[in-house]
Amino acid sequence: MIVESENHSQLEKGGRSLKRYLLPFFFLLLVITSLFIGVQSIPINEVFHLNETQKLVLWSTRVPRTVSLVIAGATASVCGLIMQHLTQNKFVSPTTAGTMDSARFGILIAMIFFPNSSSMIRSLVAFVFAFIGTVIFVQLINRLPQRSNVMVPLIGMMFGNIIGSIVSFFAYQLEIIQNMSSWLQGNFSTITRNGYELIYLSVPLLIIASFYAYQFTLAGMGKDIATSVGLNYHVIQTFGLIIVALASSVLLVTVGNLPFLGIVIPNLVSLYAGDQMQTTLWPTALCGSLFLIVCDILSRTIIPPYEVPVSLIVGIIGSLSFIILLVRGTKTHG
Repeated sequence: MIVESENHSQLEKGGRSLKRYLLPFFFLLLVITSLFIGVQSIPINEVFHLNETQKLVLWSTRVPRTVSLVIAGATASVCGLIMQHLTQNKFVSPTTAGTMDSARFGILIAMIFFPNSSSMIRSLVAFVFAFIGTVIFVQLINRLPQRSNVMVPLIGMMFGNIIGSIVSFFAYQLEIIQNMSSWLQGNFSTITRNGYELIYLSVPLLIIASFYAYQFTLAGMGKDIATSVGLNYHVIQTFGLIIVALASSVLLVTVGNLPFLGIVIPNLVSLYAGDQMQTTLWPTALCGSLFLIVCDILSRTIIPPYEVPVSLIVGIIGSLSFIILLVRGTKTHG
């Protein structure tokens, strides 16, 4: 009996170890797949014997594109995770809290008053507006008499739609609506070397967020509990919103909008790993990268040699998942 118990314990440890390495294995497999899928054929078995054209495509477009997919997926997912803790609502993310729409407003202002500005200047302007919009959203939900799980994201989407309508109106009047629509659409086909490096700013933001994961978890328990353990609730909340606004602005300027990614991935990870942000932050980042790479591969293979904008694939899968999560959350709290 003792031997059987020991064998069973060893099998459980082996199973946990296998699960631990399964996700990184799939991540590595998808990264390699992303590098070798596209109109220009780059055989993986001839990677060390490529011609000049194949080398140019690999290092100028495929590698930057894959790196951008990894960083963008991780950043969008972690931003959603932070916002869900700070607002104590599982259905809040930058796309359902008016953050992205406020950043679009900032980009509109930058295009009007600084038409020849760099991506860095546009990101800074977008960050200011994204932060202001997010703070307004938080103040709105704090004044709700009953903060139901469904009502909060609906108010956020209504708030975002109002801002988006204002942006569309002025963009139409100034005849830049087509330019803004194409530029802000989530699309990685235009990512090239020397044109995407701004997205690297998201990496230190993710690292900073990991250092404050415990504080964000405490803030997610409510103001009273956070204050009782000595946490400055308003400072941590403001700090978290700054991280989300800055990262969202960088993503919007670099790769465009990725709807529902920040909602679906944190919720799916929390179903298996719990709500402790210290243990879920990096798995959430990894799963976000995996999900976005899969969507990008689909966008390149559905109607070859043409590409579907990855935001369309993310939006379809994400919206369906969001509806399922909403129904499930409503039943759980009903």
